[in-house]
Amino acid sequence: MRTRSVLTLAAAVAALSLPAVAPASAADSAVLTTGGTGGTAVAVGDQLTASLKAGTSATLYSSASGSSGVACTSSTFTATVTDNPAAPGTARESVTGHTFDPSSCTSNVVGVLGVNSIRIDNLPYDATVTSDGTLTVTPPAGSVIQTTVQLRTLLGSVTCVYRAPQLTGKADNADNSITFTNQQFTKASGSSLCFSNGYFTARYAPVTDGGSAVFVN
Repeated sequence: MRTRSVLTLAAAVAALSLPAVAPASAADSAVLTTGGTGGTAVAVGDQLTASLKAGTSATLYSSASGSSGVACTSSTFTATVTDNPAAPGTARESVTGHTFDPSSCTSNVVGVLGVNSIRIDNLPYDATVTSDGTLTVTPPAGSVIQTTVQLRTLLGSVTCVYRAPQLTGKADNADNSITFTNQQFTKASGSSLCFSNGYFTARYAPVTDGGSAVFVN
């Protein structure tokens, strides 16, 4: 009887001393993956790309609740992954390109006939993506996020420059998208045809790495 008690106690102590083995989960993966949540880690140096979600427009309106301004149906961004740690965590990217096709852009501002160009200045920008899907875009130290819009008017071309200290967006694994909603820019220069504030809204989807959809963990 004593021998059995000693053996039982020893087995219990041994069981308590063994490390717990948890099943694999998204928490064991990187922040950015392809193939699904908890999938293959996106490699540092990979380039991510996305265009506007089909059927949507990128807009720069004069107010957060209005519909007066500029709208484009073709826009693309590219970003290079600079850090992709284990989840939960914060992945880092360098936004190297953000373009708008002026032929897809229209304006309903009184006196404006069309859009000649939209240019994103001061690239590259830094970007972080946290495990909860929050995306933050910031300019280089001492710089600003800047958009230059050239409008075609009855009196010729008008250039409007808008600036923002940073942009905040949200990633969604449902459609592998990144959404910006009413991100405020302030006019730095331009004529009276350039509204004093620009509110940027756009949904880019899907975000891909070499053609494979990117998930946030």
